[in-house]
Amino acid sequence: MIEIPQRLTLCSNLLGSPCGSPIFLILKYITMKTIALIDADSLMYYEMGADTLENALEGINTRIFAMLNEVNADEYTGFLTIGKCFRYNVAETVGYKHNRSGSMKPPIFYAIKAYMQQTPLEFTYVEGLEADDCVAVYANVLREQGHKVVICSPDKDVLQQLPGNHYNYQKQEWVETTEKQAKDFLWKQTLMGDSTDGIPGIPGLGPKTADKIIDTLNSEFTYNYEGIVIEKYIEKFGLKDGICRFTETFNLVYLLRTPEEVLKYTGSSLPDLRLNVIYDFTVDESTD
Repeated sequence: MIEIPQRLTLCSNLLGSPCGSPIFLILKYITMKTIALIDADSLMYYEMGADTLENALEGINTRIFAMLNEVNADEYTGFLTIGKCFRYNVAETVGYKHNRSGSMKPPIFYAIKAYMQQTPLEFTYVEGLEADDCVAVYANVLREQGHKVVICSPDKDVLQQLPGNHYNYQKQEWVETTEKQAKDFLWKQTLMGDSTDGIPGIPGLGPKTADKIIDTLNSEFTYNYEGIVIEKYIEKFGLKDGICRFTETFNLVYLLRTPEEVLKYTGSSLPDLRLNVIYDFTVDESTD
């Protein structure tokens, strides 16, 4: 008995694929598919310091193959952030990501970005959204269709604000987030903002105070998170400004979840999604 090791073949479409036979199609679609959605922005930063473009692209491919194999995906796609997202229009108190440096990135960074949008990867973007919004929205859409979805991302917002079993490809570890944990994280972010993205929240209210407020709500079985958080904003800024600042902060930290929210915040409908197929097969050959 000779066992040929498992092989992953990435195919951007079925036509012309060496493994696009009807038999493989039948085998693939008689079981529920596992779809990997990759928040791909960080991949460019991980590899932009490579000595050569060839080494950078090899690093990208290695990382993608590794995560797809780890999550046992049948299909996949990746998302990039291209252009400004809707949050730049939402931010009024201070500019969204105003604290980020505007320094030029090395040419390899832009070459990687272009490479990931080409065949065979064909990673995509949605105008007006960030990559983490994309994985959140499409994950919900695909789950409603009955698919198992694994979100692959190193971003704390994605890993902790979205319920599910996710894969952190930076640390190469699984992160399981419950509905309650995701809810707690969202409201803690709304209270204290997000310094990484330059979102102020309530000045002087840090992680420990936010934890204490949310933990108190949990211990008292109070489920009116929104009302309590608004009260904290009103205490700090007054009625009118407090409500305005709360609304602004919430809209900045909240990851969109539905096509309806995409239309509301961007003015555009959610595009159809094209998935790449992964063929995962083992061949056994018997010899006398």
